[in-house]
Amino acid sequence: MTVNGTAHDHDVEPRTLLVQYLREACGLTGTKVGCDTSSCGACTVLVDGESVKSCTMFAAQADGASVTTIEGLADGDRWHPVQQAFHEHHGLQCGYCTAGMVMAAVSLLDEVPEPTERDVRLGLEGNLCRCTGYHNIVKAVLAAAETMRAAR
Repeated sequence: MTVNGTAHDHDVEPRTLLVQYLREACGLTGTKVGCDTSSCGACTVLVDGESVKSCTMFAAQADGASVTTIEGLADGDRWHPVQQAFHEHHGLQCGYCTAGMVMAAVSLLDEVPEPTERDVRLGLEGNLCRCTGYHNIVKAVLAAAETMRAAR
């Protein structure tokens, strides 16, 4: 598979989850394991551009796919607009869920470039944050949407 633009070729056990592969074989620890039940979203990555909870997918299922993790989202030193908005609007607290939340937001804005607050709340409902109460996360995603629209 290609991970963040780099080809990776590892032999894996059939039961290896994509999140384990990314963290252990690729050394990309931004993708977190939060619940082991697919309910928290801390492990969210993009597989061929689609938001996926990487604890629900075997690494072998991503054979030939393009995977983007939080480490591959920025363009060099320039953060993705969603990352920048999370920073500017304090869309994080402890930070554990942030990578998965950012990746889910990127996917959401790809599908719904002009979201309402309701769209954002519904689009991120599969990602849990135990610290923030979501208000600043929603503000950050709406701000990122505006920045991305202006850049088009």
